[in-house]
Amino acid sequence: MTTATTEIQVGTELPPLVVEPISRTTLALFAGASGDHNPIHVDIDAAKAAGFDDVFAHGMLSMAYLGRLVTSWVPQSQLRALSTRFTSITPVLAQPTCTGTVVGVDDVDGEKRATVEVKITLADGTVTLSGEAVVALP
Repeated sequence: MTTATTEIQVGTELPPLVVEPISRTTLALFAGASGDHNPIHVDIDAAKAAGFDDVFAHGMLSMAYLGRLVTSWVPQSQLRALSTRFTSITPVLAQPTCTGTVVGVDDVDGEKRATVEVKITLADGTVTLSGEAVVALP
């Protein structure tokens, strides 16, 4: 985790988070943990009936990975906001890489905060989520 505010500036990159390939087991476990049992995420027949080639990751699973990226960089207590836009599905067996870059450092409500542009990219270059996080700096 970052320790000195002076080290963080526009252009600072968060250490990337490379996630293990999304397995069917991961999808089943996330469905149970989140309560999102939409069959298109765990049942290939349901996914095909909905027009997809196979099951795919829950959007909120991907958003959780972005949360993990940010909270691996600063303590969770310093997270002020996290917003994302879902731009593409994450197919089963895909390997997401989460990245973030500081795009602003400002004083807000008496607190120094960094705005971080975050995204998830698959090996083929597809961006599945993009958004921003705002964190308080020490």
